[in-house]
Order: sequence, then structure tokens, then C-alpha cells
Amino acid sequence: MTEQLIEKSKKYLWLPFTQMKDYNENPLIIESGKGIKVKDINGKEYYDGFSSVWLNVHGHRKKELDNAIKKQLDKIAHSTLLGMTNVPATELAEKLIAISPEKLTRVFYSDSGAEAMEIALKMAFQYWKNIGQPEKQKFISMRNGYHGDTIGAVSIGAIELFHHVYGPLMFESFKAPIPNVYRSLEEDPTQCRDECLQALERLLIDRHQEIAALSIESIVQGAGGMIVMPEGFLAGVRELCTKYQVLMIVDEVATGFGRTGKMFACEHEGVQPDIMAAGKGITGGYLPIAVTYTTEEIYEAFYDDYQTQKTFFHGHSYTGNQLGCAVALENIRLFEAEKIVEQVAQKAEELREVLDDLQTLAHVGDIRQLGFMCGIELVQSKETKEPYPVEKRVGYQVSLKMRELGMLTRPMGDVIVFMPPLVSTKTELEEMVTIMKEAINVITNGEL
Repeated sequence: MTEQLIEKSKKYLWLPFTQMKDYNENPLIIESGKGIKVKDINGKEYYDGFSSVWLNVHGHRKKELDNAIKKQLDKIAHSTLLGMTNVPATELAEKLIAISPEKLTRVFYSDSGAEAMEIALKMAFQYWKNIGQPEKQKFISMRNGYHGDTIGAVSIGAIELFHHVYGPLMFESFKAPIPNVYRSLEEDPTQCRDECLQALERLLIDRHQEIAALSIESIVQGAGGMIVMPEGFLAGVRELCTKYQVLMIVDEVATGFGRTGKMFACEHEGVQPDIMAAGKGITGGYLPIAVTYTTEEIYEAFYDDYQTQKTFFHGHSYTGNQLGCAVALENIRLFEAEKIVEQVAQKAEELREVLDDLQTLAHVGDIRQLGFMCGIELVQSKETKEPYPVEKRVGYQVSLKMRELGMLTRPMGDVIVFMPPLVSTKTELEEMVTIMKEAINVITNGEL
């Protein structure tokens, strides 16, 4: 039976962000999960070292979340949000506003982080049109940024590997520099930060009259390699957006819902976005719900008589799905009852000490961490920071070795991503880092 399933997966499936030739050489099918581990069809268990692509909060098969879905199923699975609402979507909206930055007062539902960002772009574009400034049509985004895979999100993305092939489909956006202290010629975080802010201001001076919005990941660039911005950079971007009358879109899809030790990462610097996208951890990693938050000012720019054509004509079939909203409500209740955010903030310090052990490895160049978002950059030379040749795929080889040793993750090039479920204990974190250390040692010492 297991061999038949593997053959079916090879014959019929096309997996996301996967070269299928790689999959066919190293197939894996997950059958079940419990706590922070998952089990494959052969019965082998693995630590979920990347929270099933940055989603999981409370572990798998959390009783309260399971029951929330079952209870909602006894009422209704789904009805549309076009022109009407439903009970859990309405109650969840109130909860989401209560835990978000105070200037955000409205919630627009979607199904994924990319869609939440696509909505943010369209809202920003139409906002200026609705208030009589249609010349503001362009966007600024950050170099090395990633916001999803729909065309708008790709257009403001800047990761060559993911985005260059779609160039002819994309609209133009301006790219501003982002501080990467490890890769900067100037390793002083403050100077690195200030130089990037100065470059952004020069761009805004020249172009602000045509700029609708700036988009930025919140504190940490995820898919770009777990790049943690120097203290004060996000706040500095907020000040410049305000100064030059440009909307600030903050992408909290990966960083939101406790992942960094705050409910939302922008809270680390007291930043109030004009528009904010969130997803992933919103349902505890159970069902696809995402949200785009806006201020009341932006909402009111769309509120008018129908014939003015200021309506926001956007929506999805499963927008505000009852099952997803019901489990998200229970997820937020668990955040409060089990003090998840406070726990992450505390355990992040313990995790930092555990990760320090990796610094002794000859080919670990940099360890970047904010809360439970971690990236370990592997380099050919620790002294010169020289990267490995791309064709060696060292990060990929390390992840395969980690799988063999009982832990799953997915690297970003030669940056090993470590984003465990938020309920992971200190002992579990230590065990996962031990697996990571052994895998890095084996692969970087040439034992491929």
C-alpha cells in the first residue's frame, strides 16, 4: 500500500515550490501528526521543525481546535460573505481588531497570505483614486522581499530565483534597499540601517507624488533568508511613509500571531501600519484563512452610494469560511488562556542559548533569530563569508540529512530555516537543534 501511494504521488501530483525530479528521488508522504511531530506512511516520526511551512502554533491534533471545527460542522460548513456575513466571521473580526495595532479597525478576509497582500495592493491603489489622487499608482517594495505568488505579490517581490521568470507579467515597482548586516560591507547595524533609510528617503523625495504605498515584511524577511532588520529600521520606514504621504503596507503573514514574541512583529517598534496582511498562524495551522486589516480612514474612502463606483470589487468563494473562522476564534482563545505570546518571548531567550552551540561549527556563518523565527546561514568560508557554490545545494543536502535524523524543515538556499511550533518545550528545542547540528556537521564535512 505504501509503495502504491508513493507511485501515485509521483504519477499525479505537482507539488508547490518543488522540482519534481527532486521529489521523485526522495519522496515523502505524511499520514498523521500529534503534538509537534508528524508521521509518514511508513510509521517514521519527524519533528515539525518548520511548523508545516511556518503555520503551526499549538501542535497537531490540538483537542480544542479539533472540537471547534467539529462543533461548527454541526451548524454549517460554509456560506458566502458576498453581501452578507456569518456568525464566526463576525465574532472573529471583533477579536482580530482587539489584538491588532490600535489604528487598524477593519478586517477583509481571504484564503492565503498572497491573497491578503494582493488585496492590500488593490486597496491602496483604489484608495487614492477614490479620494481624488489617481496619479498615485506606483509601489515601493524592499529588495530581497517576498509577499506571495499571485501577480501583484510577485510584482512587489524581489527574489530573483522566484520572480525573474515572470518578469513580462509583472507591473513595475520601485525597490528600496533593506539592511542585511551580515552581508553588508558596513557591519555596524546602526550605520547599515541609516544608509538604507537615507536611500529610501531619496527615492521618496523624487517619486512620492506617484507612490500609492510601500510594502515591507515586518522586522524579518522570511523567504529572503530570515534577514532580521536592525532595531529602528521599521519605525524609520513608518516615519518616512508618513512624511511623504505614502501608505505603509506591513506584511505580517509569517511574523504575526506570536511567532516573534509579540502578537504582531510591528509591535516591537510600536509601528502602526495603514494596511496589514496576516495569515498562517491565524487558525493555529489548521485551515486557510487570511486577513487584510485597514484603518478606518481607508475604509471610509470606499464607503459611499453605489453609483459612485467606490466599492471594493474583490472577493473569494471561501472568504470568511465558517470552519476556518471558528477554529481561528478558538486559536485566539488559546493564545490568551495559555499565554502563548508570553511563552514565546521567554523561550526565545532559551532558544538563543541553544542555537549558540551552532556557532562552533566551521561552516555556520550567521545565526539570525527573532522569537521562533530562525535562520542559520551556511558558508564555505566562515572567515570571508564566501557562500557555497549554488550547484552544491548544501542547504538542501542538510535538510535531507535532517529528515533522515528525524526532523523536517525546508531551507532557503543555504539558510537553514528553523521555525518550530510555538508550544515546543526547551527539551524539544534542544533535541531539534542537536539534529540540526549533526546534519550540518555531516554535510559540510563532505560526507554527502
